[in-house]
Amino acid sequence: MNAPDTSIAAAEIPSRKTIREWLQPFRERSTARAVSLLLLDLTLFGASLAAVILLRAWPLKLLFGALAGIVIGRLFIIGHDACHQALTDSKALNNWIGRIAFLPSMTPYSLWEVGHNTVHHGYTNLKQVDFVWAPKTPEEFAALSPWRQRLERIYRSGWGPGLYYLVEVWWLRMYFPSARYMKARRKNFLPDTLLVSAVGLVWIAGLVAAALATQQSVLLMLLTGFALPFLFWTAIVGFVIYVHHTHTSVIWHQDKIDWARAIPNVTTTVHLKFRHGVGTLLHHIMEHTAHHVDMSIPLYHLKAAQRCLEAAMPGRIIIQNFSWRWYFDTARRCKLFDFKQNCWTDFQGVRVA
Repeated sequence: MNAPDTSIAAAEIPSRKTIREWLQPFRERSTARAVSLLLLDLTLFGASLAAVILLRAWPLKLLFGALAGIVIGRLFIIGHDACHQALTDSKALNNWIGRIAFLPSMTPYSLWEVGHNTVHHGYTNLKQVDFVWAPKTPEEFAALSPWRQRLERIYRSGWGPGLYYLVEVWWLRMYFPSARYMKARRKNFLPDTLLVSAVGLVWIAGLVAAALATQQSVLLMLLTGFALPFLFWTAIVGFVIYVHHTHTSVIWHQDKIDWARAIPNVTTTVHLKFRHGVGTLLHHIMEHTAHHVDMSIPLYHLKAAQRCLEAAMPGRIIIQNFSWRWYFDTARRCKLFDFKQNCWTDFQGVRVA
């Protein structure tokens, strides 16, 4: 498809409405393509679990358990797009695809829709509203108990994204959340949570039955066929969300007027560029600016949409080539956010150059 003419001055950021008009050609959806992607990844997930069950050597079980975790991540991205109503023109079909794709990650569809679509996308990087990797201020960190400070240090060490997602997002806000963490209440919250719980129990029971039938260790089977894939998936999603919105050039906001004026859909997201096909492996979720500007763009058009944005607004979109050196340097610098200085600081509140 041909991208529209979007030449503007490099110093300008137009309104989101204008930018979305540029991206209109990339909203075309294909039901066949969406269903094919779902079936492909479900097949890969089933094949990975079958390998865990059938292969006896524990290193191979670990390998395919980790592979299953990667595929859970791929399925989650499909579900994520379906939840944004971006995959097909049918709302009902999108909802079915989303619920099915979310099952291996044990993500309740309706709870994710509220926490992600409404809160995160509606108020990206607005303090006290967007909860995803929201940084504490130096004053907030100082007021924490010692054990909570230690946990925050682990989360932001560079090694803790998986633990952060498991505890702060999935456990507290997705899996039977209390009113403290999910103030909204919808009638489909409970059925969706019970559905993923039932799938988890069937998954575990199937692995136990397979271990007994093949005279293998039940513990090893559960570790490599359930715990490892699920924890590997949480590490992937925690990492992906962290690098999408944590960067020395990314600003958080306290004032809603200033936040809106900053065009947050453009300025608070990072396009992280990988080599060796990693972006394709993750269904192009790293083309994240385009996704935040227009959630209705399906994953299979995000790469082209991102190119369009970067050609239209040179120097205005945060683009970062990934390296582990950059990642851990970012984790070292981006601990807390000082709204008085409008910058990231270390845990002592000192600005890190």
